[in-house]
Amino acid sequence: MDAAASLFAPAVTAKPGPGGVRAVVLPPPPPRALRLRGSFPAVRCAHSRALPLPRADDDGAAVAAAAHPQLRLRRLAEEFHALPSDADRARRFLSLAAALPPLPDADRSPSNRVMGCVARVWLASRVEDGRMRFAADSDSDLSRGYCACLVAAMQGATPEEVLAVDPDDLAPLGAASPWSRASTWHNVLVAMQKRARAAVAARDGRRPGTPFPSLVIGRDGAVRAQGSYAEAQAMFLSPNESKISELVSALANKKIGVVAHFYMDPEVQGILTAAKKLWPHIHISDSLVMADSAVKMAEAGCDYITVLGVDFMSENVRAILDQAGFNKVGVYRMSSEEIGCSLADAASSSEYTLFLKEASKSHPSLHVIYINTSLETKAHAHELIPTITCTSSNVVPTILQAFAQIPDINVWYGPDSYMGANIADLFQRMATMSDEEIAVIHPDHNRKSKFIIATSALLPGLYDCFFPLFQAVYTHLNEDGNCVVHDMFGHEIVEKIKEQYCDAFLTAHFEVPGEMFSLAIEAKKRGMGVVGSTQNILDFIKNHLKGALDRNVDEHLQFVLGTESGMITSIVAAVRELFDSYNSSQERANIEVEIVFPVSSDVVSKTSIKGSHHLGSSRASDLENLTVVPGVTSSEGCSIHGGCASCPYMKLYCISSWILLHYLQMNSLGSLLKVCHQLPDKGNRLSVYQASRFNVKTPLGKSVAEVGCEPILHMRNFQCGITGLHLETVILLEFHYYLPHQL
Repeated sequence: MDAAASLFAPAVTAKPGPGGVRAVVLPPPPPRALRLRGSFPAVRCAHSRALPLPRADDDGAAVAAAAHPQLRLRRLAEEFHALPSDADRARRFLSLAAALPPLPDADRSPSNRVMGCVARVWLASRVEDGRMRFAADSDSDLSRGYCACLVAAMQGATPEEVLAVDPDDLAPLGAASPWSRASTWHNVLVAMQKRARAAVAARDGRRPGTPFPSLVIGRDGAVRAQGSYAEAQAMFLSPNESKISELVSALANKKIGVVAHFYMDPEVQGILTAAKKLWPHIHISDSLVMADSAVKMAEAGCDYITVLGVDFMSENVRAILDQAGFNKVGVYRMSSEEIGCSLADAASSSEYTLFLKEASKSHPSLHVIYINTSLETKAHAHELIPTITCTSSNVVPTILQAFAQIPDINVWYGPDSYMGANIADLFQRMATMSDEEIAVIHPDHNRKSKFIIATSALLPGLYDCFFPLFQAVYTHLNEDGNCVVHDMFGHEIVEKIKEQYCDAFLTAHFEVPGEMFSLAIEAKKRGMGVVGSTQNILDFIKNHLKGALDRNVDEHLQFVLGTESGMITSIVAAVRELFDSYNSSQERANIEVEIVFPVSSDVVSKTSIKGSHHLGSSRASDLENLTVVPGVTSSEGCSIHGGCASCPYMKLYCISSWILLHYLQMNSLGSLLKVCHQLPDKGNRLSVYQASRFNVKTPLGKSVAEVGCEPILHMRNFQCGITGLHLETVILLEFHYYLPHQL
C-alpha cells in the first residue's frame, strides 16, 4: 500500500510473532480512491492506488477531518515508523520518489525553487475550487520522496488548512527519514504556506504588498538596484576615482590608519573599500575588531589612527592602544561634536547605576556588559561588580561558561533590553533541546545541567521580575536600553517578512526586538537563518554563497538583512571577491545574490535640497537628486512605517524642523579628509577631534582608562581559551577585592 493511501487507513499495528518478535501488520487499503481533478496528477506508488482526496461535491465532517493535512502527516509518520529498519524506510521514500510525476521544464524555474534544501527542489502550485494543488520535484531521489509525502499530505487542502500545519507536525517524519534532512521537510512546507497565504490574499481581494527594496549582485559583479532606497545604497558602490586618489595620498604620506564600523556612511565605505587595495591600513569591521586593527596598524608603523564610528569606539581604540604601549599614536574621531549612541547613553543613566548597585548585593555575581558602552561606564561598573565585556557574537558562550564553572552564580546583563530578552528566550529554548543541540551552543552543558533545569522552571513573568539565574535589564531600561536602528525591526516589518519573504534566508542582529528574533531563530532551525553580530551575518551570507558556487548550478540566493543597511558595502565587496575567486575556464552557473532591505517604501524623499553645498563633500550635489532623510522623531529613524535601518549616529544625518533641515558633518568623507589634511596638528586645531584619554579617577582612586579596559581584556582572554582560570578569577577573586571597598 502506498503512503498516500495509508493516510485514510487505520493506524499501523504490531502483533507478537514467533519467538516474541513483533511483526508489522499493515492496514487494508481504503475502500475507494477519489481521483484528484486537475492537471496535477495524484502521487502514486507503483503497487497501489491513488491518494484519496475530497471532491468539491463531498460533504460531511468525517471526510473533511480525514482530509486535514495534520491528520495525513500523523498517519504517514505512523506508517514509516512501523517499518522495521532505515533501509526499509529508504526504499519506501525511493518508491514514492519514483511515482512522483516529474515537473515540466517550464515549472523548474528559479521562481519555483525552494531555497535552503540540501538538493535542488522545485514547487509549483495553483488554486482550484478553493483548494490548493501542488506539484514538486527535486534532483535528489530522496528529496523527491520527501516532496511526494508533503504533496500527498497537502493536496486538496484549503489554504487555511495548509497554514494551520505547524513545523512540529513534520518532526515525526523527519525522525523517520533514513538520513534526516529536516531542512528539506521544513523548507518545502514554508514554501507551500507562502503560496497558501498568497491564495488567501487573492481570494479576499487584497493586492500583493510592495516588495522591500533590494540589491541584486550578479556573477559578473554588476549590481542591480530595485527600489529608490536600494538606489541610494548602491550610489556609492563605484566610488569617485579622484576621491580615492586624494584619500590614499593623504593616508600614505602621513602614515594614517583608518578603522571604520560596518554601519558607516555608504559613500565613505565605498571609497575606503576601494582605497584599501592601495593602502592596506584600512579596516571596516564591528566595534570589537576596530581596536584590534588599530593596534596592528600601530605595530606596522602608523603614526595616527582615524576612527569612523561613535565616541565609545574611539575611546576604546585610544585606551587599547595605550594598554599596548602606543600612547604616542594619535587617535582622531570624525566630529567636533559629541557622537553618541542610544545604548551607550542608556548605560550611563542613573537607572543603570541603580541596577548595578542592586547586582552588587548578591554573591557570587558577574556583570556581562555589552561592548557598545563607554569606557567610563565599564570602569564604574567594574568597581561595583566583577565585569566582563561581551559582543553580540560571544555573549551566549560567556554567560554559559560562567554557569558551567559556578552553577550558583548570578549573571547580570546590560544595557540592551532586546538582547537581554532574546538571550533569556534562547536559554528557555535550551530546556527543550536535546543534549546534542545544547552541546553545539556550549559543550559543558546538557539536559542535566543545573542551569538548564532551572531555566525550564522559569515563570512566564520572566522579564518583569528579578530572579537569581539571569537578569535582563528590562524593567529599568525597557524604552532606552536598545539600539534605535534595530528597534525598527518591529511588528510591521516582521509581518511583511512572514508574508513575502518567509522562504528567504533571514539574518538578524542580536539587538532586534523579540518578534524578529523568534522569526530568525525559527529560520535558523531549518538552515535558513542566523542571529548574531554583523560579522556573523556577513559570514552566513558568504558561506551560503560558497555552497552555491561549489554546486555550480543556477541559483538565486535571497537574504533579508536584519541589521543596519550600511552592511551592504562590505557584503557586496565580499560577494564580488567570492565570485572572482571561483571564476575559471569551466562553464559557470548563473548565480545571483539578492540583499533585501526591510524598510518602508516611504523612507526616501525625492525632494531637492538647495543650499547644501557647504557640506564639503561630493554628497552635496547628490542630495539634490536623491535624498535619504533620517529624522522623523529626534533624528532617529526614517519612517513611522518601519524605519530605514540607518544609524543616525554613524552617518552624516539631519536634524529636521518645520522650517529647515540642518546637516551635521559626522563621519563623512569631508570630515575624514579634513582631519587627514591637517595632520600633524602643530597648531592644535584638531584638539576637539582627538579621542578622549581619561585622566580622571574612579571612586576607588584608580584610573578610569585602566579599570575600564579590564572588562575588555577579560573578554579577550576568554576568547583566547583561558576560560577556566580567567572567569573564576573575575568572578571570585575580584569580587573579594572590591567588596570591602563597597562596604
